[in-house]
Amino acid sequence: MVFSHADIGGNCSGRHQQVNNQTNFNRYMNNEATVRNFIQKVWNEKDFDSLSQFVSSEYTVYHDTSDPWEGKTLNHSEFKMRLTYSFDSFPDINFDIKNAISDGAFVALVWVMTGTNTGHIGDFPPTNKKIQADGVTIYHINDGKICGHTQVYDRTTIMKQLGFLR
Repeated sequence: MVFSHADIGGNCSGRHQQVNNQTNFNRYMNNEATVRNFIQKVWNEKDFDSLSQFVSSEYTVYHDTSDPWEGKTLNHSEFKMRLTYSFDSFPDINFDIKNAISDGAFVALVWVMTGTNTGHIGDFPPTNKKIQADGVTIYHINDGKICGHTQVYDRTTIMKQLGFLR
């Protein structure tokens, strides 16, 4: 199956950027570095103060099934609320990047997420159980900052690991 840029939400600016020379190639490799650093600093180290270094002032969750923010555009304050929601449920959440592919204004990551559920997930009580799930996120980049994502990961396995599903 082949996806067009429109299928995964565009690139936050409506323009398709192409790698056509060494300068663009270097910029797109910098996009991958930006996303890798974002995952490390913001998600793994929980450094909220570094958010604006990596994320544009408007961040759109294009497609992320079961994510309460799916289809919404968030400012930095709202993005921090989204992070807090995740960290409250899984304070030790960690993303181990297994592979990255940079293509123009998109950086795709294959990752493994781990964590321990010590806080509520919606109406579900904490279980103190560990989780591990695989996922893929396509980050959208504009002017060197992350401006959105399209994501798929195995939430069913997490719910089974936590004992909420059989």
